[in-house]
Amino acid sequence: MERAVFVYTTYPSVVEAEGAGRALVERRLCACVNILPGMVSYYWWQGVIERGDEAVMIIKTRTSLAEAVRVAVREMHSYTTPAVLVIPIESVDPDYHAWIIAETKGQAPAGDAT
Repeated sequence: MERAVFVYTTYPSVVEAEGAGRALVERRLCACVNILPGMVSYYWWQGVIERGDEAVMIIKTRTSLAEAVRVAVREMHSYTTPAVLVIPIESVDPDYHAWIIAETKGQAPAGDAT
């Protein structure tokens, strides 16, 4: 049975996150995205500590689509180096897992020619 994964990323605005999130769902690369506004980040960038207001996006998909999601996020992202972290799910409710798989059916995994 194919595993479910979360893909974690951040965006500089809720507007950008919503546009990318809707596109990912429309393409059936994921079953759902959650967008959490109001995050503050401190990070190193080009030798300087930066502060940014960001929105977190959690993308719910299946393992075989994780690479396609990563590619799509990078293509649509305004950051030069966006955070794209694939997080394996240890346990998931069987009905919820079936829903994730069903809503992403028909999508060819990354690198698949079909």
